[in-house]
Amino acid sequence: MSSTSIDDLLSFEEERPRADERDRGGRVGQVLRTLAGMAAVVVVLVAGLRAVGLRVSLLILVAGVLALFAVRRIVAALTPPPPLPGAGPRASVGVDDGVWNWGARDALRTAINGWEVPLDWSATRPERFTKVILPRLGELADERLRQRHGVTRESDPARARALLGERLWTFLETPPRRTPSPRDLAAIVAELESI
Repeated sequence: MSSTSIDDLLSFEEERPRADERDRGGRVGQVLRTLAGMAAVVVVLVAGLRAVGLRVSLLILVAGVLALFAVRRIVAALTPPPPLPGAGPRASVGVDDGVWNWGARDALRTAINGWEVPLDWSATRPERFTKVILPRLGELADERLRQRHGVTRESDPARARALLGERLWTFLETPPRRTPSPRDLAAIVAELESI
C-alpha cells in the first residue's frame, strides 16, 4: 500500500542531488571537464591544421572552440524534455492547445497523463477499467481515509463504509459492468476529495 495522498500526487518539488553526487559532479568538476574538452579540441585542430600545412592563430582557434562549446550548451539547455512514455503524438510535439507543455517538469500534467492513458484504454474495454483504474481509485480512497481518519477499508470496513458513503463504497467494492462516464467519474472523484 502506498502512503501518497492526492495532494502529494499534484505537488511537485525537484529532487535535490545527494551529497555524494554534488561532490563528484560539482561545478568545479564540470568546469574542469569542459576546459579539458576544449583543450583537447584545440590540440586536435592545431595538429590537423598543421598536418595540412595551415597555420591559424591560437587565439582564434580558442575563441572558435569556446563559441562552439557555448552554442552546444545553450542548445542543450533549450531542448524540450522527452515525451512521456505512452503519450500520444500530441504530447511529443510539446504544444498543448497553444501553451507550452513542459512534460515531466509539470507535476499536474504528469499526474493527468498518468490517468489519461489508462482511462482512454478503458473507454473501449471495460475490463481494463476494472483491472487498472478501479484499484487505483481504491488506493486513493484508502489513503485519504488513512490520512484523514486513521482507517482503511481493510482495517475497519464498517467505519470506512460510513465515511465513504454508500455510493462510493458500492462503486469501489462492486466492479461496474461498464466504464463510468466522465460525469460519473467526476462525481466519484469529488466524493473522494470530500472525505
